[in-house]
Amino acid sequence: MYDAFLLLSFGGPEHPDEVLPFLHNVTRGRGVPPERLAEVAEHYLRFGGVSPINEQCRELVAAIRADFAANALDLPVYWGNRNWRPMLADTLAQMRDHGIERAVALATSAYGSYSSCRQYLQDIASARAAVGPRAPVVDKLRHFHDHPGFVEPFADAVTAALSTLDVTQHENTRLVFTAHSIPVSMAESSGPTGGRYEAQLRETARLVAERGAPGLAWDLVWQSRSGAPHVPWLEPDVNDHLEVLAKEGVTQVVVSPIGFVSDHLEVLWDLDEEAAATARRLGLGFARAGTPGADPRFVAMVRDLVLERMAPGGRERTALGRLEHWDVCASNCCPPPVRSNREGTR
Repeated sequence: MYDAFLLLSFGGPEHPDEVLPFLHNVTRGRGVPPERLAEVAEHYLRFGGVSPINEQCRELVAAIRADFAANALDLPVYWGNRNWRPMLADTLAQMRDHGIERAVALATSAYGSYSSCRQYLQDIASARAAVGPRAPVVDKLRHFHDHPGFVEPFADAVTAALSTLDVTQHENTRLVFTAHSIPVSMAESSGPTGGRYEAQLRETARLVAERGAPGLAWDLVWQSRSGAPHVPWLEPDVNDHLEVLAKEGVTQVVVSPIGFVSDHLEVLWDLDEEAAATARRLGLGFARAGTPGADPRFVAMVRDLVLERMAPGGRERTALGRLEHWDVCASNCCPPPVRSNREGTR
């Protein structure tokens, strides 16, 4: 049925000269003012103009190839990005030249919303149109927010982060889950009946908390808001929430970025820099839990999802949660947002 596997990701710059061109790709058609791009560019330049996401994708691709080979899954592995090299259209052209006709793809986002799911389907359609009539057909794999290979690495990371904090302050410790904020209108239209993005994230949070810090109180908050001030986005922001927790008598926090597959720049900047600085100012103990990255369980999950899709007649899904899963998104799922002038970056 399939003759290749494709990893779909967001992409990121790997040299200071690439930062602004990359950001222009991300924000094309959205009317983002130059001063906002310059502000975001500074975040990248603080890290040498290199986003870690591409290297993390290379590590994941290498791990998937090794796992496929060790488990006799004979599929070549390719990688293409939405916003920077290797661009998806270039990857599909290479696959066409290699004789690939149909591929199964994993996007590096576990959840359902326009930007985390539907937009990847549009990216595939646009890239295939650019490549032409012999472009490979690409089928995107289902959401994996409650797969053990996604949940368990987060849970272990939460346990490890918690162990670095003062054990005598356990009763005053809060587990804070974060995910990328999106416009409220996008959140409300996520999934076939709305609210899918938040529902999946809350289910992931519950599953991780039960396994990684049983009995510890937890919250789901948001980070990386970038839209125009007049456009409502999901709140509260993680920094605002830390202020509230400090006033409530919380003395230390474990922050777990369950909205992200790997420790890319938004995790490093928004949490390790900004949120950590907020916690220091408030006198809060702070520990940031890691993400799955190329954890062997996450890599094995990729194989499991591929085999699930390839099984004749389908097979029972591996899932810890209770939300419905489906292989193909409905045509009315996660409609594109209505863009406003001066809307921000991702």
